[in-house]
Amino acid sequence: MYRFFGRSENISDKEITIDGGDVNHIRNVLRMKPGDRLTVSGGDNADYLCEIREFADDKVILGIVKKSEADRELGAKIYLFQGLPKSDKMELIVQKCVELGVYEIVPVAMSRCVVKLDKKRSEAKTARWQAISESAAKQSGRTVIPRVREPMTFGQALEYASEMDVKLIPYELARGMEAAKAAVESVHAGMSVAVFIGPEGGFEAEEVDAARESGALPISLGRRILRTETAGLAVMSVLMYHLEQENTNGSVS
Repeated sequence: MYRFFGRSENISDKEITIDGGDVNHIRNVLRMKPGDRLTVSGGDNADYLCEIREFADDKVILGIVKKSEADRELGAKIYLFQGLPKSDKMELIVQKCVELGVYEIVPVAMSRCVVKLDKKRSEAKTARWQAISESAAKQSGRTVIPRVREPMTFGQALEYASEMDVKLIPYELARGMEAAKAAVESVHAGMSVAVFIGPEGGFEAEEVDAARESGALPISLGRRILRTETAGLAVMSVLMYHLEQENTNGSVS
């Protein structure tokens, strides 16, 4: 069944209004008609089974058939601070990390980033990445659309992450897996987690030192050096498994 997202202000007890670009998609691309059914997520961890009532100008009016709880979000909010990669790698990173449950993605301009974005290109890229996030959220049955922020400097990223509960920085010079294991196991429901991923050339030593001084823990992802588009997915996969297992077991230590 087709899935869409509705803004909270457009959701009432019995009715949901869809506006924006989804109207054209519903009416002219999918060619749906009054009486057809679809699912709407409202960002409140709930799914709404709806039936199209009518098309009104630039809106679609839906009647709510059934509301059900949708426990598909991770218990912790994971923020991915991704060093800007080359070409279209960021699109893959956004898509797959949204599928894995990321809460927010922050592109970061780091010392070894090859890509340099001016304000105009930054805005265009961010809009493109946000559209990919929405598409991936629909495909994976998310109840929220993870936000993709406009690129920040590394200093701005550290400041933004300063109040987060856990801060991790996978680093190829970190040794041993015990610190990584302990860091993952320290993450529980209700926490916020910052994950810093370097660009193709990796982190400068000064960046790692600055991250460490801000409370970030350098961790190893194993004995192999991972590409920038692989490292974030590896961390997200481990955190997703840990949090899903914790949720299933219903235990928080």
